[in-house]
Amino acid sequence: MSSPLRLGIAGLGTVGIGVVKIVQKHVDLLARRSGRDLAITAISARDRMKNRDADLSSYRWEADPMAVATADDVDVYVELIGGDDGIARDSIEAALRAGKDVVTANKALLAMHGQALAELAESLGRVIRFEAAVAGGIPVIKTMTESLAGNDVTRVMGVMNGTCNYILTRMESAGLPYEAVFEEARQLGYLEADPTLDVGGIDAGHKLAILSAIAFGTRVDFGAVEIEGIERVSIDDIRRAADLGYRIKLLGVAQMTARGLEQRMSPCLVPADSPLGQLSGGTNMVVVEGDSVGQIVLRGAGAGEGPTASAVMSDIVEIAREVRLPVFGQPAAQLTLAQPARTAVPAAYYMRLELQDKPGALAKVATVLGDAGISIDRMRQYGHHSDSSVPVLVVTHKTTPDAIDYAIEALPRTGVLVSAPVELRIEEV
Repeated sequence: MSSPLRLGIAGLGTVGIGVVKIVQKHVDLLARRSGRDLAITAISARDRMKNRDADLSSYRWEADPMAVATADDVDVYVELIGGDDGIARDSIEAALRAGKDVVTANKALLAMHGQALAELAESLGRVIRFEAAVAGGIPVIKTMTESLAGNDVTRVMGVMNGTCNYILTRMESAGLPYEAVFEEARQLGYLEADPTLDVGGIDAGHKLAILSAIAFGTRVDFGAVEIEGIERVSIDDIRRAADLGYRIKLLGVAQMTARGLEQRMSPCLVPADSPLGQLSGGTNMVVVEGDSVGQIVLRGAGAGEGPTASAVMSDIVEIAREVRLPVFGQPAAQLTLAQPARTAVPAAYYMRLELQDKPGALAKVATVLGDAGISIDRMRQYGHHSDSSVPVLVVTHKTTPDAIDYAIEALPRTGVLVSAPVELRIEEV
C-alpha cells in the first residue's frame, strides 16, 4: 500500500467534525476502499476550546486556515469554512498554488467564483471536488459528471433546500401559518444565521447554478438564476393547493432552450402523487432528464453531519484512488458562457386573489385575464375573510409567464383587489 493521503481540515463545524468522526471510525474500511491510508494531520477552526464531541488531540492545531492550506504535510485541503469570499476563497487558492488538491462543501463560493477557481486548479494540474456542496448526501455531482457522461441532459430540477421543504410540509401537516413554522425552524437550528439564504431561495439558487454548469457545459452564472423565496406562501395557499391535488415546493428548474439557458428557483405547485410532491421534511430530491437515460430521481438527506460528511469523504476517497476529473466535468476553458433566458415555457398557474365583496368584481378579474389571453380552467370562491372581502382561487389553462405578468400588473388597476395577488406556476414533473 502506498503512503498515506494526508488531510488538512479547515472548519470544524457540523460537517468538519462529521468528517473527523468518519476517518476515525472507518480507518481500515477507508484504507481498503482507497488503496491507501487516510490520515488527518492538521486542523483549524475559530474556537480551539469549543467542545466538539470528538478527540482532536492527535492533530496539529493551526489558528490560521492558510497554514493548513499550505502545510508541507497536507496533500488534500478540506475547506469547510463557508462563505462566498474571504478566507475560504483565499485559502483554496493558496492550497492549489501549493500543490494541494481541494475538497469543499462551499456552494456559495463555487456559485460565485467557480469558473475562476476551476481555471486555476486545472492550470496547476490540481482537482477541486465538491460533492457535498449540492444536496448533502445525495451523490448528484458524481452522477452527473460520471454516470450520465453519455447523455445530453435536457432538464435538471429538484428540491434542494431542506429547510424550505421542512417549512412547507410542516405548514401542511400541522396547519400552521408560515410565521409560526419559520420560528419553529429557527428554534430547531434549521435556519442559516441569515435566514434569507434559506427561505429567500438563495442557498438553493447556488446549488442550481452549479448543477446547470455541469449539465449544460456552461460557466457557473448564479447572477442569471431567477430567484423567488417562499416568504409569501401562506397556509391558505398550502390548503388550496392540497384541495386541487397539489403540494407547494421550492423548486429549481434549469433547461437549455433555443433562446438560452433558463434557470429559476421559485415556489411551484407539483402533483401531490409525484416523487417531488411526496417529498417531506428536510429531504432533498434532484431529477435529471437525459436523452439516453430518460428521467432519473435522486433522493436523500440534504443536510446534517452524517450525510454531508459522507459526501466529503466520497471526494477524498476518489482523490486517494487517483480519479482526476475537470472541476465541472469538462475542461474549464471549454465551458461556454450561456445566454441567460427568462422562462417562456407555457404552464398552468394558480392565482389567489382577495377581492372586494361587491357585484362585478369577478367579471373585472375575468376581463383582465381575457385581455391577457389567459383562459380560466377553474375558479372557486371560498368563505368570506370579512364582511367586505372574499378569497377567490383561479387556476388557468396553460399560458405564458409574460401573460401572467401582464395580468398581475393589470389586476390592481381594476379597483376590486383588497391585497396583492399571489401567483404560482404549476410545474409538470
